[in-house]
Formats: sequence, structure tokens, C-alpha cells
Amino acid sequence: MRNVDFTPLYRHAIGFDRLFNLVEASSNKAQATGYPPYNIEQTDENNYRITMAVAGFSEDRLDLTQNENMLVVTGTKAPEENKNFIYQGIAERNFERKFQLADYVKVVGANLENGLLHIDLEREVPEAMQPRKIAIGKAATLPTEE
Repeated sequence: MRNVDFTPLYRHAIGFDRLFNLVEASSNKAQATGYPPYNIEQTDENNYRITMAVAGFSEDRLDLTQNENMLVVTGTKAPEENKNFIYQGIAERNFERKFQLADYVKVVGANLENGLLHIDLEREVPEAMQPRKIAIGKAATLPTEE
């Protein structure tokens, strides 16, 4: 299993430290198979994309659920008649993959294309929590006591 160092990403992902910590921690855990493989990419300042390799799964066999800060992707294989494989190198098994999302991140869309499931995420920080510009002016003169 590859060890991925997310340290360089921390500089550019303010507020997503927890996301990268959890991804890093989950990759360090002994997940049984690491199936299915996935990528996480940052497409711009507030948008991210998770891409999962789900070859052999159709849209109706995949399920995405977001509950607060947890995204759960499950895939179930259709029951098939017994086949007599000489060699079976293609993984044909059910899976469940969980992603812990940072605060204010929501799933905005998902599509299946050429065996890859693309899940688009967007960070929407509430107006009250966004940075605001503060004007610098002269100090107000305080009334003097006489």
C-alpha cells in the first residue's frame, strides 16, 4: 500500500485539515482491500472531486448518501448464476467506502463515466463566517470630562 503525504496540501487547504487528516488516517489503517481505489482532487478553491474506479457497477447498483459530514458510497453486485472461472482478476464484490467531509462541504453532483464514479463536492461557507473587509479610519475622539 502506498503512503501518501498530505503535508504540502495543508498550506492550501485551510479548513480542510480534518479532511486530509481523516483521509491520511484511513489510508494508514489496515483497510481490508482498499477497494475500490479512489482519487481526491481539488478543482478550484471551493470545489473538490472524488473519483472512484467502479468498473462493472451500473448506476442502479451504486448508492451515495451524505449524512452531515459523512459521505458513504456503497456498491452492490447483482446476483449472478454460478460461473466457472479459470482465472478471476476482476474484483466483483460489494463495497462500502466512507469519506469524512469538512464543515460546510456538500455533494453537488455525481456521474458515472467509463467505469469511473465522479463525485463533485463544494464548500459553501455561510455569509456570517466569510471574511469581511474592515475599513481603517481615524480614531473617534472621545468626549473629555470637565
